[in-house]
Amino acid sequence: MTAPRELLLAGVGTMGRPYLEAAARLGVRARALESAATWDNRPTDLAERFYRVPGGHEETWAGAVAAAVAERVPDGLIGFAEPQVVAAALAQQRHGLRGPSLHAAVVSRNKALQRALFGAHGVAQPEHLHVARLGEARDWMLQHLPVVVKPLSLSGSQGVELIRTPEEVGEVVARRDGEGQLLVETAVEGPEFSWEALVREGEVLFENVTAKETTPPPYFVELVHRCGHDLGPEPASQVRELTSGVLRALGMDTGLVHLEFRLSATGPVLMEVAVRTPGDYLPDAIGLTFGFDLYEAMVLLAVGLPLPALPERPVSHAATVFLTAAPGTITGIEGLDEVRAHPAVVRVRPRKGVGDTVGPLTSSGRRLGHVLVDAGSPTEREDAVKFVRETLRFSVTPQVP
Repeated sequence: MTAPRELLLAGVGTMGRPYLEAAARLGVRARALESAATWDNRPTDLAERFYRVPGGHEETWAGAVAAAVAERVPDGLIGFAEPQVVAAALAQQRHGLRGPSLHAAVVSRNKALQRALFGAHGVAQPEHLHVARLGEARDWMLQHLPVVVKPLSLSGSQGVELIRTPEEVGEVVARRDGEGQLLVETAVEGPEFSWEALVREGEVLFENVTAKETTPPPYFVELVHRCGHDLGPEPASQVRELTSGVLRALGMDTGLVHLEFRLSATGPVLMEVAVRTPGDYLPDAIGLTFGFDLYEAMVLLAVGLPLPALPERPVSHAATVFLTAAPGTITGIEGLDEVRAHPAVVRVRPRKGVGDTVGPLTSSGRRLGHVLVDAGSPTEREDAVKFVRETLRFSVTPQVP
């Protein structure tokens, strides 16, 4: 009798738990590494062993992953989120495990590296300047307005800011000059999308386009994801060319890719790319849209088991709606029961409740939760999104300065 395959999952939290659930359904043994911050909530029923990782630094994760793999080399290893990507890739390369490639992992973790690499490979991307201090970019910004300032390695829109006027240049330089290295880019006009793909040895097995709705400038926080978006023949062909160029430049081997782009008047322009599980519960919405379990597919891919035929077209229309409110203290929440009862609503998951404080909406971590919807048509999906927005409301008392 053949022994079951084994998966090592680096990073679990809330959004990584479905990987362990998928492994259990597939009969794949699992071990997992969990951070100290979420250790008390680890799903002990879903893994044979958990390894506690103190702190959240990439170097700490690298050491913890190396120790877990040295104890017993698994059949597959998945690095779940940003801090685990390079840690997993180091072990994957060292032990011959399937993964995106160490080159792809390292480049994906640094936006300045991405700009340098993709520029050398002719990938369409914004004009940019990488500086040690933002003050060094003052003249460049004034000549290229509007521009976007962003950190090199953060995610979830943290630190991303649009600068439109000379006055804003002076203000942001005064405020952020001490942050260290930053990337400054020309702002690209056009709607924002993401591209999610399962890749095996450089071949795209499955792909999805997600249409993004964000807050107005300057912070671009994502408010709605609509999966299975149809770009139309010509833009779809242009996006295929863009994504193929990015995968070649990365040296992408095997795993999940999450790529963000804007569709400008001259075609798609790359914003950034990650070689890990997309956040914001996108795999859940993608799975509903295409009628398959993306977590299961990724587990099979990681441990080297055959994959079923993967869908090419949507069978449904899912979206994730993120909950927000004005800054202040939450005094009440209305409409939860009504939203939960809506036939298109799959899940309602608020992150904050009465008495909690709401900060300014400057990054995705400031959102108040999400609602996952799934409908039979794009029109029904829009109706459900509108219903959620109009019905589920947070009452907030503004904070006194």
